[in-house]
Amino acid sequence: MSEDVSDVEPVTRQTHDCSWSANLEKPKHAADRDLVVEQAKDAVVATEAGYHVNLVTHGEHGHPETYLWEELEDVFGEGVSLEYVDQCGCGGHVTRVHVDE
Repeated sequence: MSEDVSDVEPVTRQTHDCSWSANLEKPKHAADRDLVVEQAKDAVVATEAGYHVNLVTHGEHGHPETYLWEELEDVFGEGVSLEYVDQCGCGGHVTRVHVDE
């Protein structure tokens, strides 16, 4: 990561046995794409099979397909499916990651 992010709160502290959203569009996320990618991976790991996590990423990095999707596919392979939901009014983007059973 490009800067010290030790003061950034983790996006998850538990395993989610329901669908949920991870907020990856705080100012520290805007400044550090690597932080976004790492916390997105953590969010997927924390999502139980059969559910999804909405990854809400900062608009500063552009469309998540250009930097995030390949990273997730490399780690999780066919265990996940990715779906672009929408661009938020604030400029961020929402990717829904379904964790397959």
